[in-house]
Amino acid sequence: MSRRRIRVVVAVLASVILAAACVKSDDTTYEVFDDPDGTPGYSLPDQPRVVALGWSDGAVAVELGVKPVAIYDWMSLGETTKGVGEWDVAAFGDSTPELLSAQSAGEFNMQQIEELAPDLILNVRAKADSAVTDNLRKIAPVVTAPEGTGDYAVNWQTQAEIIGAALGERDAADTIIAATTDRQRTVAGEHPEFAGKTFVYAAKYGTAYGAYLAGDARFDFFADLGFVQNPPVTRLQSSGFFAQVPVERVGDLDAQVAVFTTIGLPFTDLENDTLINSLAVVRDGHAVRLPENDPVVLALSAGTPNSLSFALDRITPQLVAAAR
Repeated sequence: MSRRRIRVVVAVLASVILAAACVKSDDTTYEVFDDPDGTPGYSLPDQPRVVALGWSDGAVAVELGVKPVAIYDWMSLGETTKGVGEWDVAAFGDSTPELLSAQSAGEFNMQQIEELAPDLILNVRAKADSAVTDNLRKIAPVVTAPEGTGDYAVNWQTQAEIIGAALGERDAADTIIAATTDRQRTVAGEHPEFAGKTFVYAAKYGTAYGAYLAGDARFDFFADLGFVQNPPVTRLQSSGFFAQVPVERVGDLDAQVAVFTTIGLPFTDLENDTLINSLAVVRDGHAVRLPENDPVVLALSAGTPNSLSFALDRITPQLVAAAR
């Protein structure tokens, strides 16, 4: 494939779609290449200073061999796993990224980011906020989701492709995506009993419930194994990748197979929930219940190629038992 070079002068606020990625800067002139052959998506130094702000953007970068100097720790994974989870911590080696946080998730400290002197900012699986992007562009080029993408609505494959292209690691991105999808296909082939069974991945939080929808790794992971969304869930009021389930609609979660967890509540609140326990999927032993700090739940929430492979190895035996 011939290499096409596109000179981008972002001083005039041009936008470039690169393997579905947007790389933007204010007063920087740089080159973007559109070949998935390892060519840099944008001219970076040999050891670029990358600041990763989007959900799991830093984990994807390190899976591709690029260690961010700072990561926004959305999931509060903490210093023990360097903000990326136990499935990726070893990839950092002796390096330790600065973990960024804020009182309100997603409210970035621009001065703190500027002081990190980044060569590139990753804000891919993130809220589509043009004001935030404009402020970040004043610091360094910014890699975002394609225009028109909903908040946090980039699927895990596209996220890896975008970040791989921007970092000049598109081949590596294709490799880790293929490794995960191949493993999913293998498990699906070994367990035809998954195919076509209705499924929900739901959470109890506050005084209500919710279910994850197609487009989010926490549901797509199971869909790739052959499960299908429980039809009543698709008719619930939704916000992005999450459908709200009011108390009077808990019956909509009564699929053939289910995974239940909590958000911000003790696991005992789920174990002792009379409405959940009344569902046939629970009574008949077809539900998997996991605390929100379970490594599988964390790995599914992270939604990266490595984290999904990690989750697959651990939850498959429980799914087999639930789908029997």
